Amino acid sequence: MGENDPGILANAAFVLALFGEDIGAMIGLVDRALALNPSYARGWYLSGHLRVWAGQPDLAIEHVGTSLRLSPRERVGAPLSLIGTACFFKRQFVEAISKLLLAIQDDPGSPTSYRALAACYAHMGHLDDARAIVAKLRAITPLVVPDNLPFRNPEDRELFLSGLRLAAGEET
Repeated sequence: MGENDPGILANAAFVLALFGEDIGAMIGLVDRALALNPSYARGWYLSGHLRVWAGQPDLAIEHVGTSLRLSPRERVGAPLSLIGTACFFKRQFVEAISKLLLAIQDDPGSPTSYRALAACYAHMGHLDDARAIVAKLRAITPLVVPDNLPFRNPEDRELFLSGLRLAAGEET
């Protein structure tokens, strides 16, 4: 019914990708949504999510930036967290930390930013900072190192998990 509805296409692509469907096919769906409505800010934001998960951090940052330009006052989702995570995967840890700290300021109850920030600090060798972030994360959720991560790129997944385990004081 919604084959030409950008909202349905983008939301379906995001949810299906979250539950493990083929990331390439889901990127195709969100691209179709954006072709139907290039001014769809939420579609650009969701495309940014899919691009991070697919191991395309540069494109993710670009798409989240487009979302912010289209909807500067009413932000869609958590753009700073997503940009920070993309910078983390680019191994631009200083930039990632800057964005992730701002994301935590915007939404202090979301574990996603804390996990990426802890992994950043750990990979930079700032283990005291990493462990302090893990302590804050544990105040939000007992699940520090999740089993089901959406990252499809094996190198990205390992970078994230190894940093998070190091921050949590686990064996890597």
